[in-house]
Amino acid sequence: MTALTAPAPTPAPAPHLLRWLIRLHRPALYIWAALLVVTTATLLWLGGPLVDDAAAAWREYNACGGTPSCVYDQDAIVLYKDVYNYATIAVLALPFLVAAWAGASLIGRELENGTDRLAWTQSVSPARWLAAKLAAPAVLVTAGTGLLVLLHHLAWSAGRVEIDTAKPWYDSATFYAGGPVTVALALTGLLVGALAGLVLRRSLGALGAGAVTVAGLWLAVQQALPHLWPSDTRLSSLQQGPWGEGMAVGHGLVTASGDRIADPQCGGSFVATCKVTLERLDATSYYNDYHPVSHYWPLQLTATAIVLAVAATAALIAFRLVRHRTG
Repeated sequence: MTALTAPAPTPAPAPHLLRWLIRLHRPALYIWAALLVVTTATLLWLGGPLVDDAAAAWREYNACGGTPSCVYDQDAIVLYKDVYNYATIAVLALPFLVAAWAGASLIGRELENGTDRLAWTQSVSPARWLAAKLAAPAVLVTAGTGLLVLLHHLAWSAGRVEIDTAKPWYDSATFYAGGPVTVALALTGLLVGALAGLVLRRSLGALGAGAVTVAGLWLAVQQALPHLWPSDTRLSSLQQGPWGEGMAVGHGLVTASGDRIADPQCGGSFVATCKVTLERLDATSYYNDYHPVSHYWPLQLTATAIVLAVAATAALIAFRLVRHRTG
């Protein structure tokens, strides 16, 4: 491929580069602001009036003792559950939306139309052009996603004690929507989307590549997450079965020799047929490797650091690619 030759920048400063970027991407800015306002209002509603109404309904239900004639506000419980699910999906969708926009509109469309070289003729070097294209969106994406993640965590915390069906902390969607990992994923989406635009130079292809890359990264983090921090191990009797609430890592049986073997999933020694199976396996107890709630922040911060490392790598590759293509 023949390298593009960028015009040599003159000493004059770039004329209102930030203002030009805002004007160019004004529709996206309006959409981002509207998304933040609507989701923020929803999360404030969720963590305030909806939690109060649903908690009151659960108190009514528990006071009835489960009798068929129990009268309680079931609609409040269902509404809380539905709004929580929709708000969680909205927060989790942000990294994919950012990656698609960065690949298609922020970078890919300009390279496809050739307007990048027009910017380089306005006393703006290619590296400075890319830095300006990424800096302002990075601030907006980090601040906006961070706000929604914080509000989601507060809304979940407000209802986790009083609402019987509240999601546990280790629920996958709740864990990511309420922690800094999603902020790091959104920032990474911006950078990998921009990199996809630079590589493919086509808006549609970069849109798909950016979103798919973020999806792959998220799945990889989900698979690795239980192993990013040392887990706790809890032993329990053959009568009890595996014991310990938290993020599961693995469980099974411990034999008399101390070896770990797979759980036959027969139900425990209180089941006659299972008791025979456990005796044949020479099992003495169950083990359960899991993460208790005290591991919440170590897991969040470790996963965030890994995702940010990917973001930094994508940024480095993007700037090297621009430098290579423009000489």
